[in-house]
Amino acid sequence: MADYIFVYHGGKPPTDPAEVEKVMGAWNDFYQGLGDKVVNGGGPLGMSSTVSKSGVAGNGGANPASGFTVVKAASQDEANKMAKGCPILDEPGGSVEVAEIIVM
Repeated sequence: MADYIFVYHGGKPPTDPAEVEKVMGAWNDFYQGLGDKVVNGGGPLGMSSTVSKSGVAGNGGANPASGFTVVKAASQDEANKMAKGCPILDEPGGSVEVAEIIVM
């Protein structure tokens, strides 16, 4: 089994208390469904910037990361299937980037 990182893109924090409760419930259900395969629950990410040889650009670029989680899976395919249950996919423009963490 290898570790995979889920990098979340899109979504925005809800402001209405009822919506906060609904969103948090969906995330809790997602994590409970993953069970002991969660290695690091991660969390939301703040404002990002993109650093390149030509300088630093604010606002994270075209598709800034909004959060992450690290899971254990037997294969890329299994990790992809696990990510399909993520609540970020219900958000407009929401996506999950899935990548194996290579041990050096």
